[in-house]
Amino acid sequence: MIESGVAFRDFSLDNPIRAIREVSHDVTGRRPVRLAGGRQASALDIQREYYTRAVEHLQTREPNAQIEQVVDLWGRQLDAVESQDFAKVDTEIDWVIKRKLFQRYQDRYDMELSHPKIAQLDLAYHDIKRGRGIFDLLQRKGLAARVTTDEEIAEAVDQPPQTTRARLRGEFISAAQEAGRDFTVDWVHLKLNDQAQRTVLCKDPFRAVDERVKRLIASM
Repeated sequence: MIESGVAFRDFSLDNPIRAIREVSHDVTGRRPVRLAGGRQASALDIQREYYTRAVEHLQTREPNAQIEQVVDLWGRQLDAVESQDFAKVDTEIDWVIKRKLFQRYQDRYDMELSHPKIAQLDLAYHDIKRGRGIFDLLQRKGLAARVTTDEEIAEAVDQPPQTTRARLRGEFISAAQEAGRDFTVDWVHLKLNDQAQRTVLCKDPFRAVDERVKRLIASM
């Protein structure tokens, strides 16, 4: 949208870090935060502006099912926050799923949110081990929606996105493992841990082809 020249109202925040903290404690979306020009706006005000522009922009583009799915959920989430009727998204939005789980647990056992059992439940919710984590249990009961299949996840382990630097990371890792080389990889660095300590820095997240990476792979 930015590249296409879509114009937005100025919602620059006076103190972004403080605003994030203030908004994160408000599930109503209506708590005002201070903008750079001295005005105030709520999270809902800001989100509605960007959402409206996104919907308008989509109408000028070729259909894209994935983007339309994201924008649809975005709008339903804003509606849910504004109306405080979270049933509209209570299987699709992570914090809403967790909030519903905690509320049911609190009601059932008559305990405060600060109770240690809730903290334990919080940790168990984020346990990603199949068959043990609470989120996995919720998925199997249909209480947490999925957007991918197990087959798609398995394929993604070996097939990174082909239009970003993830492709470069994947090609480098595969080549290094096949060559039996010791290596280090993070978001931007591809490094062979040999005497020369050869490293390629990949700063552009959308660069999927890089001659430097090709040369590094060829040197193995």
